[in-house]
Amino acid sequence: MFIKKTHKSLSLRALSLCCAMALSPLANAQSMSFSEAWQAVLERNDSIAAQRANVDRAEHMKNAAFAHHLPTVTLSGNYTRLDKNVELKPSELAHHMNGGDALGQLAGSLPPNLGAILGNLDNIATTTLADRDIYTSSIRAIWPIFTGGRILAAEDIANAQQDEASYLLQMAQQAKFEDLAKVYFATVLAEQVLQTRVEVEQGLAKHLDHAKKMEAQGQIARVERLQAEVSYDKAKTERRKAERDLEIAQAALQTLVKSDTPVEPSSDLFTQDKVPAMSPFLDQTLATYPGLKVLDAKRKQADGLVDLEKGKYYPQVFLYGNYNLYEGDSLTASLTPDWAVGVGVSIPLIDNGGRSDKVKAAHSTAVQVNYLRAQAEQDLSLLVEKTWREAGQALEEYQACLRASHWRKKTCICVKSVRARAVNVP
Repeated sequence: MFIKKTHKSLSLRALSLCCAMALSPLANAQSMSFSEAWQAVLERNDSIAAQRANVDRAEHMKNAAFAHHLPTVTLSGNYTRLDKNVELKPSELAHHMNGGDALGQLAGSLPPNLGAILGNLDNIATTTLADRDIYTSSIRAIWPIFTGGRILAAEDIANAQQDEASYLLQMAQQAKFEDLAKVYFATVLAEQVLQTRVEVEQGLAKHLDHAKKMEAQGQIARVERLQAEVSYDKAKTERRKAERDLEIAQAALQTLVKSDTPVEPSSDLFTQDKVPAMSPFLDQTLATYPGLKVLDAKRKQADGLVDLEKGKYYPQVFLYGNYNLYEGDSLTASLTPDWAVGVGVSIPLIDNGGRSDKVKAAHSTAVQVNYLRAQAEQDLSLLVEKTWREAGQALEEYQACLRASHWRKKTCICVKSVRARAVNVP
């Protein structure tokens, strides 16, 4: 009899030791509050880092759009080979001169000796204006001073794209905040569930021990003792399942915060006495939700696209200048000025790019964004109301469970007291 009691006592101690090991945090676990976990997610999460890179890209594109106001300066070099040298003969020059015909008649009336000399003048005085191999290099600058508002429209689009990238970053941060809240407090809840399962298992172990004693004394039937064993085995299964759930939750939390060591949550679950009013949540959501801000940025881009397409109907006015760096040593090169500046105008008459349809398409895009934003506001309003009502229902259920738990504890104490007296256990 002493051996049986000792064996039962050792079994209960072993159970208590195993449960204590299951509930105790890992030796190398890192204690982390919710705010610390959120800071770790902001610093280490790859999705958020990708959105930050997108913001940087949009900022660079914005700077690139501003660069359209600056002039374009190019350095060019050319090599040209002609079929022959460019030459100028005196006869050709005289032919193109004012009074060239009279000069020819005068040459015909000269004495033969002088006429022969003039006849050989082309062979003697032919001038090479340019060699057949021509090398040139120059610097050319073009500065747009009026583009029909296209540069300003491109800047507006780039600014709206930067705003959109910033709001997308905020949306990514909100999504990860929700993920962290679910995973973090799911881990805290899993620890509490495991604690409850351990206590239930310990209680059912004592209940089984009492049932065995009551069966030995003939106070209960064998089937009741078997029911106690089934309940105890089920409690052990539920405890092991709670352990696995806790391990899964801890692994998810460790992965989310990208920690090299296991993470032990230090923040507790909390509730409020009552759910706040819905209208402040709704107003704040519609005023600050980044998804709506993204659609606003899309609308600005659509408006900028309309201005950009309309600008194609206006002329372009630009300043230009050219400076020759090298032109060779030919006569033509020496006669050509080294630099030149001017004003140019380009007027589009017929365009094969479909300007009118593109303007209409841009207007359609703006209308589309307006409808999308209106639908998004309706969906958000419904979502806020649904979440608010679900929160109120969950709080009511939680408070009801607290009241029921209070009465269950009192009932359990009375039952334990009756069973203890029945088997003479203090």
